[in-house]
Amino acid sequence: MNSFGRLFRITLFGESHGESIGVVINGCPAGLPLSIKDFSKDLRRRQAGAPGTTQRREPDIPIIKSGLFKSRTTGAPLFIMFENKDVQSKKYLSIRDTPRPGHADFVAQHKYGRHNDFRGSGHFSGRLTVGLVAAGVVAKKILAPAVVEASVTEVGGQKKIEETVESALKNPSLIRLNR
Repeated sequence: MNSFGRLFRITLFGESHGESIGVVINGCPAGLPLSIKDFSKDLRRRQAGAPGTTQRREPDIPIIKSGLFKSRTTGAPLFIMFENKDVQSKKYLSIRDTPRPGHADFVAQHKYGRHNDFRGSGHFSGRLTVGLVAAGVVAKKILAPAVVEASVTEVGGQKKIEETVESALKNPSLIRLNR
């Protein structure tokens, strides 16, 4: 499923190692003030750099191609894209024939009859979360003055988040799934 919502509908597009990825947002009211700077805080939160995250470094600068005029939404669909710059596709050649456990490689192969872009997990990559974050920025502006915030309160049942993540990175066999 690439599209979510009814009144505020988002559609994700692109692949992890394609030219770009992003989101199309339908249902954004006309006249909402919006600038590239509005995305900075939320996009910074999802960037790599924390322990356990990808080594890939992307600038994640939103390019608003339509739905915005004179820094205000027009009511037409918002088309927001992000260029992929740090692409190293050679690392992924082996997963064409050997899907990775815990990833969507196998599902993607079967869903799309092996026509999927497998590089970096293609359309099934965590990289596509940048489009979800962009949609969240717009949604929060629509909902203002209400404030939407989220935080991680525990990991694996443990309150000491950083220590638990660090321990899991050092010894992945200790990771247990709570079901």
